[in-house]
Amino acid sequence: MRILADTSILIDLLRGRGHRRDLFKRLTLEGHTFAVTAINVSEIYAGMRPQEREATRKLLAAFECLPIHCEIAELAGELRGAWARKGVTLHLADTLIAAAAMHHRLVLMTDNRKDFPMPELQLWPRA
Repeated sequence: MRILADTSILIDLLRGRGHRRDLFKRLTLEGHTFAVTAINVSEIYAGMRPQEREATRKLLAAFECLPIHCEIAELAGELRGAWARKGVTLHLADTLIAAAAMHHRLVLMTDNRKDFPMPELQLWPRA
């Protein structure tokens, strides 16, 4: 399985939360691969503590970094608009991350399920 790690997951890894590290080690040993998007990278650097700079670089270097291109941006706009018409406001960053996962057929690992209500998006862990 190819997994796109959401920013909250990356923060847990960066801050050394043991349950996340153990999970990533196990999933890697099972042959799963991981990616991030340019959006996740931006969010991580925005909230990074100065003393975390080197650890952040090392952590992110272990992931494939997927760019956000026009097809993904178009899909994100469509998703955000569709949910807005239902009365649900989604953050642009979250819709870009969701669109990247959908475009690349990745499973999105997140703790923030409410930010990703799209039924066509595969989330991990499953509900």
